[in-house]
Amino acid sequence: MSTPQGMTEADRRIVAVWAADCAERVLPLFESEAPDDDRARDAIARTRAFARGEITAAGEIRRRFVAGRAARSAVTPAGTAAARSAAQAAGVAHMGAHALGAAAYAARAVERAHPDAPDARAAEVRWQLAHLSPEAAAVLRALPPVGTDPAGPLGPGLLSSGPLGEVIREIQTHLSSG
Repeated sequence: MSTPQGMTEADRRIVAVWAADCAERVLPLFESEAPDDDRARDAIARTRAFARGEITAAGEIRRRFVAGRAARSAVTPAGTAAARSAAQAAGVAHMGAHALGAAAYAARAVERAHPDAPDARAAEVRWQLAHLSPEAAAVLRALPPVGTDPAGPLGPGLLSSGPLGEVIREIQTHLSSG
């Protein structure tokens, strides 16, 4: 990879597990709205298969956008964010920094599903951090701060701004202090 956001394939396999965990946790928000659309669930399963070494990065690079298109089947912002979390998890095979995107979209899905619960997003981030393996934390710690490297998903753009950027900054702050 030409950017530090890419990681080695071994590192991407490590963070893929956590990305899949984050996305799977909010998957019911999408599936309740689009029960016949299996693209998000399939993306999570493929992410786990990639983590186990059962499928290659090359195959996933070609398929990584399929789950993102599933977001169009959602009817609420929470369902859309849940589908995008699965898409970001699938993107880890291509570039490891997408793991933070999977976490950010999952936290956003929870926040959107519980608009009257001001702590919903923070509680989801706490869960994510509690379920981050030491190996995955070490790999994620090596990523550049969100918004500073223009060559990948953490560069200027959707993941570095607004609520998604806030979640990623919170996770990166936690990682740098841990």
